[in-house]
Amino acid sequence: MKYTFEKAEKSTVKIEITLTETEWKEAIDKAYESTKGRYSLPGFRKGKVPKHLLEQTYGTGIFYEEAINSAFPKYYAEVLKKESSIEAVAAPEIDIKNIDDKGIVMVAIVAVKPDVKLGDYKGINFKKIEYNVKDEDVENDIKRLQDSRSRLVDVKDRAVKDGDTTIIDYSGSVDGVKFDGGTAEKQTLVIGSKTFIPGFEEQIIGMKIGEEKDITVKFPDDYSAENLKGKDSVFHIKLHEIKVRELPELNDEFIKEATGAENLDAYKKEVKDRLVKQNQARADREIEDEIVKKISENASVEIPDALIENQIDSMVEEMEYRLSYQGLKLDDYLKYIGKTREDYRKDYKEQAESIVKSQLVIGKVIEVEKIDASDEEVDEKIKTMAEAQGKKVPDYKKNMGSRQVEYIKNEIIIKKLFDMLKKENIIK
Repeated sequence: MKYTFEKAEKSTVKIEITLTETEWKEAIDKAYESTKGRYSLPGFRKGKVPKHLLEQTYGTGIFYEEAINSAFPKYYAEVLKKESSIEAVAAPEIDIKNIDDKGIVMVAIVAVKPDVKLGDYKGINFKKIEYNVKDEDVENDIKRLQDSRSRLVDVKDRAVKDGDTTIIDYSGSVDGVKFDGGTAEKQTLVIGSKTFIPGFEEQIIGMKIGEEKDITVKFPDDYSAENLKGKDSVFHIKLHEIKVRELPELNDEFIKEATGAENLDAYKKEVKDRLVKQNQARADREIEDEIVKKISENASVEIPDALIENQIDSMVEEMEYRLSYQGLKLDDYLKYIGKTREDYRKDYKEQAESIVKSQLVIGKVIEVEKIDASDEEVDEKIKTMAEAQGKKVPDYKKNMGSRQVEYIKNEIIIKKLFDMLKKENIIK
């Protein structure tokens, strides 16, 4: 094998690989052996046709594609092993420059780790971020605890009020014609939740159990269903049940049973301490984001398109994963919002480019500052994790893979990085 390489545009390298006649023949013979089971000719059982007969029948190029698929990864890997300066960060784009029985010339355009030119990343002024915990925050947290232990009780002796939970039938029509999705039976609706069309819930107020009536509402001009945008509609409503949420009494007994805290005052202190920690973590994340944003703006880097496309792939996959939890497919969702996959990917491009640049800049700072995690630091972190789960370190380590250990190491490095950046910049 002979090869040459040269820098191309946008942090890519062009590699030209030339195989000798012998090397190319070996690749073709290998392709024949792996695919001969697909072919049969009169007088021969399937998989038993000699190679030269298949080439005479179907042409000499019959095994070229399979030979390329086999040969390229092998010789491409050899080039990368020999040339440590080519740090590939994405799969290469392959083209065939020349091919015949005497040999082949393959060209690969491969995205490589781009050179990051750091700007200022120390001595920058940042405004301190703080989130104070108010008494109202503590009260709201305890109110959520009450809500979680509440129960719905039936109301029989009055009409619907704002905040009630109702059970209704409804049937909607536009110009006297019912539309898809406009009919339901025994539907739960919390009055004031604003989950239905504007004006719908308000007209339920005052209805009594067993009552039926028609209400008129107008669909918003920006409603998702094209055939209903801005249309006046009539809904026939029947009210079956009225329920109200009954909260447990907020006292020491409730708190002790629900949380294990000694009393209400003790629990309030627990809540405040927890919210203070949460707010501090939130402030830390936001100042770290501000620092990364600023030092990324100060840096310059030519990002290969392949890295951006890879990041978009990850973001689309994440969206598909989230939609699957709602029982939806991405293609169905795209039809609903009126976009193609190509349009959807374009929407992510700017964000993806920003993420990739930030990652590259952070990596460069780590390299320049020589930030690393020692084996002792990794072991100490593992020990802490094991103790938190009440396990002995050897037992805990048994269930750990190399990727998990690498993840822990990266966590330590990133923490060191941000500790350094916060110390070396001015936050006031």
